[in-house]
Amino acid sequence: MYGTGEIKKTGMGFGAKIGIVAALLVVVAAALFVKNNRAEIKAEAASPVAAATPDAKQPPAQAETPKAALPRLVDLGAGKCIPCKMMAPILEELKMEYTGKMEVVFIDVWENPDAGMKYGINIIPTQIFYDAAGKELFRHEGFFAKEDILAKWKELGVEFGASEKQAFSRLEPAQPDTRPVEAICYMCDGDVNPKTRVMLKTNKGDVCLCSPHCYFITYTSLTDKVEIASSHERTQVTDWATGQPMAAVNAHFLLGQDERHRPTVKAFADKAAAEKEMHSAGGNLSDWKALEEKELANRCAFCDRANYPEDAARVKVESLSAWGCCPMCALGVAARLQKDITVEQRDALTGEIVRLTTINDSVAALEPKTVVAWAGQKKYPGGKMVSTGCFKQAFFVNEDNLRKWVELHPTATGKQITIGQALAEKMKLTPEQISMACKIGECAPR
Repeated sequence: MYGTGEIKKTGMGFGAKIGIVAALLVVVAAALFVKNNRAEIKAEAASPVAAATPDAKQPPAQAETPKAALPRLVDLGAGKCIPCKMMAPILEELKMEYTGKMEVVFIDVWENPDAGMKYGINIIPTQIFYDAAGKELFRHEGFFAKEDILAKWKELGVEFGASEKQAFSRLEPAQPDTRPVEAICYMCDGDVNPKTRVMLKTNKGDVCLCSPHCYFITYTSLTDKVEIASSHERTQVTDWATGQPMAAVNAHFLLGQDERHRPTVKAFADKAAAEKEMHSAGGNLSDWKALEEKELANRCAFCDRANYPEDAARVKVESLSAWGCCPMCALGVAARLQKDITVEQRDALTGEIVRLTTINDSVAALEPKTVVAWAGQKKYPGGKMVSTGCFKQAFFVNEDNLRKWVELHPTATGKQITIGQALAEKMKLTPEQISMACKIGECAPR
């Protein structure tokens, strides 16, 4: 029995040998299948289109063009930090306006604490400026206004080119002012109503003013103590009833309101004539001293000039309220007091309310965001540009309103600036300059 003997000798029969061979064939086949399948998967990952259409001829692979390196601004803050929230719209504006020119990155260090350690920051928000090669150029702690960010890039030698259109300006009047001198108010440049004309006598001639209110603005702008002491006695007002001049200190005054609820002042030589007008038009009688107290009750918190609250900007400083006789003076309160402020000012064209808040000498919030300022300026002989005074400064909710206002004022000259630029100009003033703000020294006829 060979077959049996062989089995006994080797311990393996013929059937077992056949089974081993079959198993080896299965293993080899499986290995080949897996190898081929991996190659197909790799091909699909490299070319999804080829996987979808396996029979299509594939073009040769194209190398991806590397992106150009850009200057980078990294803002490290948090979603619930107040100054960080104020930074958020600024970062978005920079992203939109400088796409392809600057990379803007925000990192929330409350959600990602390791990032703060990586960048070595102490407080939030912190802004870090990097050049295109990734080298840190500068870092700033706290709120940072948009204008300040762009100014810092420029200071660091990084120019982005013109990203915004040229600001609107008109440095020459659209038409000459043909009014006679006696018809132009020395203080506000407004028309002089012959019935409310005020004349201030000076050693250089008579100064014409449109109303007692403009006289008191002039009075609070004087710097010479002798002039201030004698100013009232050198002033004449016009009798509303007769049109004749008379000493201001001896007149009777009827105080009322116009259709815009602004104060009106009518002067009378005769008290009976003033009472007759009061019964006809309403109002309250006053003498010169009472009128002076009323006119000087509200003063600009920046330049100290007399103002009417109906015309002024409202300024909040911490828990206190004050006035700015014009929008630029309102911004100047931040410089004079070295404190953050909130300003409410009306659009000079429509009367809509403009609101802004400052933090650390910069504009932190602006409502609406489209607000622009008009810096009234005039050209002196030789080409030097100087301010046209408080009455020619204005805020507008947008540039369209500014342009319409300029069209309605053909003699107005100046330029459009941002609120940030206007504030920056005030913050540059020294204490000595602030103490002399809006002062005219000695009055002189035009």
